[in-house]
Order: sequence, then C-alpha cells, then structure tokens
Amino acid sequence: MAEKKTVTIRLVRSTIHSPKKVRAVAHVGLQLRKIDQTTVRPDDASTRGMIDKVRHLVEVTR
Repeated sequence: MAEKKTVTIRLVRSTIHSPKKVRAVAHVGLQLRKIDQTTVRPDDASTRGMIDKVRHLVEVTR
C-alpha cells in the first residue's frame, strides 16, 4: 500500500495581532495554538490552502 504524504507544521509567530480569519485557520484548521507547537497533517490541497493563508506565522517541513 502506498504511504500517504504528510507535512509537519510548526507555529513560529504569535497570532495575537492577526485578523480573525487567520487566527481561525491556525487554531481550528491547523490545530496550532501555542508558539513552537507542531502538528502533522496530510499533504493535500486543503492543507496547502490553510498553510498559504498563515504562511507568515508557520514553518513547514515535509
């Protein structure tokens, strides 16, 4: 069976002064609430869209 691709996302900047939509993507969509918190998500179009929305706040590794 083929291994599914994943992406590791780490929050490196605070979401305090970010707009509500950006904060919602980070907190609800990517499940990142604290600085240096990491999450592993599937590498698909919806995840890439969320990463693009908060690209100034996160660090992404494959």
